[in-house]
Amino acid sequence: MKILVIGGGGREHAIIWKLKQNPEVKEIFSSPGNGGISESATLLPACAENDWNSYVNLVKSKKIDLTIVGPEGPLASGIVDVFKEKKLKIFGPSKECAQLEGSKIFAKNFMKKHGIPTANFKVLEHHKEALNFLANLSLTTYKFPLVIKADGLAQGKGVVICQTMEEAKTIIGEMMVKKIFGPAGKKIIVEDKLEGREVSILAFCDGQNLKILPQAQDYKRAFDQDLGPNTGGMGSIAPSPLTESQIKEIERFILQPFLKGLQNENLDYRGIIYFGIMLTENGANVLEFNVRFGDPETQVILPLIETDLLEIMEAVISQTLSKISLKILNQTAVSAVLASNGYPGKYETDKEIFGLNEIEQKENILCFHAGTIKKDGKFFTSGGRVLNIVGLGGSREEAKNNCYAALSKISFEKMQFRTDIAS
Repeated sequence: MKILVIGGGGREHAIIWKLKQNPEVKEIFSSPGNGGISESATLLPACAENDWNSYVNLVKSKKIDLTIVGPEGPLASGIVDVFKEKKLKIFGPSKECAQLEGSKIFAKNFMKKHGIPTANFKVLEHHKEALNFLANLSLTTYKFPLVIKADGLAQGKGVVICQTMEEAKTIIGEMMVKKIFGPAGKKIIVEDKLEGREVSILAFCDGQNLKILPQAQDYKRAFDQDLGPNTGGMGSIAPSPLTESQIKEIERFILQPFLKGLQNENLDYRGIIYFGIMLTENGANVLEFNVRFGDPETQVILPLIETDLLEIMEAVISQTLSKISLKILNQTAVSAVLASNGYPGKYETDKEIFGLNEIEQKENILCFHAGTIKKDGKFFTSGGRVLNIVGLGGSREEAKNNCYAALSKISFEKMQFRTDIAS
């Protein structure tokens, strides 16, 4: 079987690593891939954004049997619809379903309509309307800190927590007037900031059934002690400890209403669904949906799944997920992200990476590449998030120690990482 994986981050490297465990998989292509992926898959150049027919032609010419989409962009702009029209097999939700991530307004309205608990929110469509809302904030139930979200896709950076009126006015101006996120910030959402512990729930969905993966916790802030700006994720742990009652609450009040909502809206959702959840004093609330594998959560979840990944994906596509029994290893996985200096702002690249050979083939250690490139047999940085070092163990402490012991062997100029993942 030949497979194409679209994307070039740590998530895609983890997906390819897992797929290669199936002996039926004869060849994997990755577009655009990265330095690490180049050692286990054939790299193909990325097609121009929205030029999905180029991927169609590529798949036909290479006789590829299955395409798997990693990032949200192609899903939100309809690659799955194009492939299905051409009768080509692809894993991921349709453009209509992908609005659950592609539009925060669509997602919040979906939650409200189907009784899924989420923070109170206000949709603002114009800059003047937004300033007027802030001017009259004292007349509403909202108070600082407030969360301001760009409606569209902003590479994980379109959510800002504002502590003061000045901050709120500034970020609204940047989103709606200066258009720092382009059309994604044309409309915004203002919502209450929820307090509690954040957890990520990923599940396979075939439109009729959900199969829940080990819960994960993502560390979004750039620096230790959850300080600094939001990032795409600086580390993760799975499973994230949840009580039996918390799991039942999430299933009853979030997962079941979500599935029922899909069916009521005639949304034929087939793919992976990610629930970003805040466990508050008043119960579990949904922060966001993602319509693809989380990054960096995938890097700690896939090593814990014993069931063959390709088998699960095929069942999702054919809507036979109910026949799949997920087998989960009784282990913990901890991942720390090594990032370029300056990330998530402007960062430097093309720094040589040292020490990778010291952790290759090490038991209980995995290394998934993100922003790397391979030149003349050496690896160099090429992105903000560079590497994901994953430690496995029988306990949280053992997995964390394995992760950081391996991390200590790696270096590149001005490398930055968090020291408190899984602490």
